[in-house]
Amino acid sequence: MRILLTGSAGWLGQTLAPRLEAGGHEVIGLDPVASPRTAVRGSVTDRDLVRSVLREARIEAIVHAGGLHKPDIDRFSRADFMAVNIHGTFNLLDAAVEQGIDRFVFTSTTSLMISAAIRAGLAGGAARASWLTEDMVPEPRNIYGVTKLAAEKLCRFYHDAFGMKVVVLRTARFFPEADDMAHAIDQSDENTKANELLFRRLTVADAAEAHIRALQRAPELGYGLFIISAATPFTPADCDELIGNAPAVVARYFPNYPALYARRGWTMFHSIDRVYDSSLAAQRLGFVCRTGFRDVLAGLAEA
Repeated sequence: MRILLTGSAGWLGQTLAPRLEAGGHEVIGLDPVASPRTAVRGSVTDRDLVRSVLREARIEAIVHAGGLHKPDIDRFSRADFMAVNIHGTFNLLDAAVEQGIDRFVFTSTTSLMISAAIRAGLAGGAARASWLTEDMVPEPRNIYGVTKLAAEKLCRFYHDAFGMKVVVLRTARFFPEADDMAHAIDQSDENTKANELLFRRLTVADAAEAHIRALQRAPELGYGLFIISAATPFTPADCDELIGNAPAVVARYFPNYPALYARRGWTMFHSIDRVYDSSLAAQRLGFVCRTGFRDVLAGLAEA
């Protein structure tokens, strides 16, 4: 297929593009930032540009991985978020309908699932960890989440109204930057990211593979919305103890972790306040992340 990939200069785009090409696809990258993977330098907010690229490049499918993200909140205005994340998504969907393109994969975020109420409860000492699935009704707490949720709704509308085959992927954390909670704990970034594979992280390689799987399954799914995160070992029954004594819960599932962590000088979070359940993606999308916490421990054992 001839695939338009937005965000081609980004962390995900640079990982996804070569994998798509290895699968025999032709990738046309669109991004405001020049890069080896950016064929067209421009913004999804430029409706005329979007329409011309889809038409002239004879695009057959779209992977919309570009947009403004949570770290951009400090650098861009709310109007910028509205223009890029909402109107830019509209431009792509609407132009796709005009050109008869009916396969669309949208990169969303689990961040929009953490409402102000959940955040306040976690900060104030919640009674139990939140178990988060696709069934919850999101109430985003910031402009990033609001615009991503609005873009998700646009995706659903274009499926319902025009029959577009759309898969929305609510990806957990896979960015390379230090986490926003790192300042609150005495822990290396590598240690923090390893811990997060238990409940709210995946590798960028797995994020890329999830998008490839979504492209493959879109025609038969019609529409799908999935949490994409490393498979958690936990169950809802663990949520009471996770909030107050996470190390004990982790040790039940991975008895060798305390010794391996001690050898590296690592620590486990005392409290785990949420768990993203990616089981629907396994059941309906047929996708499970290849890398998880068990792989981290295997690496520590080998080292």
